Amino acid sequence: MSRPRVFGIAGWKNSGKTGLAVRLVEEFTRRGYRISTIKHAHHDFDIDKVGADSYRHRQAGAHEVALVSGMRFAIMHELRGDPEPAFEDILARLAPCDLVLIEGYKREPVPKIEARRLQAESREPLAPGDPHIVAIAADHPVEGTSLPVFELDDTSAIADFIAAAIDLPRKE
Repeated sequence: MSRPRVFGIAGWKNSGKTGLAVRLVEEFTRRGYRISTIKHAHHDFDIDKVGADSYRHRQAGAHEVALVSGMRFAIMHELRGDPEPAFEDILARLAPCDLVLIEGYKREPVPKIEARRLQAESREPLAPGDPHIVAIAADHPVEGTSLPVFELDDTSAIADFIAAAIDLPRKE
């Protein structure tokens, strides 16, 4: 199986990454593409509810717990002290799709757009230090860069740029 096309969204906390990711998923889906996402969390997170059967299975020591219904399934994998899996290992677990949008993973060597908002936790630009950032999406004017700059809410133009950047085949 070949590696799917991947494009990232990077930025500081509160820079608009998630909003942009959601709008891009909606836009590419509207255009007929099958989109998957990978969100990197820098903190301990839990998708399970305390007291739920699956939670109890994990607490009892299960290595993986699969929740399956007629609508969706999820597999929770407990690391139990093992190192965080490499990005490529997670990517390999996804079902085939047209594009994987990743949020976070600032250091991954994949093409990405930097999200910037005036309300972000930091206004220090990531682009000058990351050769994989190929564009900037901001809610304010950006100067001093040779990269393409988009209005943060111009989802259609950003989607067009991403499709061209990763050579995404057009859907008929």
